[in-house]
Amino acid sequence: MHETMRRLVLTILIVYLTDPLNAQQLAAPDTVTIHSGQYQLKGLLWHPAQGSHWPAIIFCHGSYETTDTLDDLIQDVSLLGSVFARQGYLFLGVFRRGAGLSKTQGANTADLMAQAFSNRGQEGRNEIQIYQLQSADSNDIVSALSFLRLRKDVDTSRIGLVGHSYGGSLALLVASHDAGVKTVIVFSPAGYSWDRSSKLRYALIDAVRHIEAPIMIIHAQNDYSLHPGQALDSVLSAMNKPHLLKIYPPSGSSPKQGHGMIFFNPTSWEADVFKFLQKWLLK
Repeated sequence: MHETMRRLVLTILIVYLTDPLNAQQLAAPDTVTIHSGQYQLKGLLWHPAQGSHWPAIIFCHGSYETTDTLDDLIQDVSLLGSVFARQGYLFLGVFRRGAGLSKTQGANTADLMAQAFSNRGQEGRNEIQIYQLQSADSNDIVSALSFLRLRKDVDTSRIGLVGHSYGGSLALLVASHDAGVKTVIVFSPAGYSWDRSSKLRYALIDAVRHIEAPIMIIHAQNDYSLHPGQALDSVLSAMNKPHLLKIYPPSGSSPKQGHGMIFFNPTSWEADVFKFLQKWLLK
């Protein structure tokens, strides 16, 4: 077995064996291929234990450099896949170009941002970030949406996006151009970059003005910044758009741990997220 796939299987087994409910009810995810331009991206696709035609969630992961441990990204996606599938959602965790199981498919955005920061400082990083968000990475999520919409096991009238960090920004930008996305839930969107990039702030404010779907915005109190949620909440409230801002108590003891609450403390948000989905995606 190829070493990458061996580690993938091992990581997924760890996730399932440490959660008896998953082991009893859920099959291991399928590994799927998603064509995005010239690239063949990999994704992990979870199915609920019951039924054959489901509402679907695409997960937009955050920034992972090529030097990050592959198992970390796979384990993060696998944790969420089991949570959503257990609640009756088909869940696609797509690995964008250069990341995770798609590591050999094109340039990695986190690497590009790090290189730009090294060469030209924060402004260079900001320029690469917004360019990638609006081009390569958006294209990958659009391709994932197209992939799901061709599947007979997906209720194509009920597809939502969930994003974390950079992936939260990405989910908002994609949804602003796709009225077929019915719900958007973002964890710590731009939590690290909001206060550092006016380009990103303007882009996300413009995005939520154009999104038709209900939006849920989530932060832990000790995230890097609460300004993204507060500012986007203000815009959405002024426009009387359906949305929910939830700021949870601190997760862990550092801004990094607060920023990663989606993985570190899923029991804190699970009930609220699925209540939101029940109201807006399943209605």
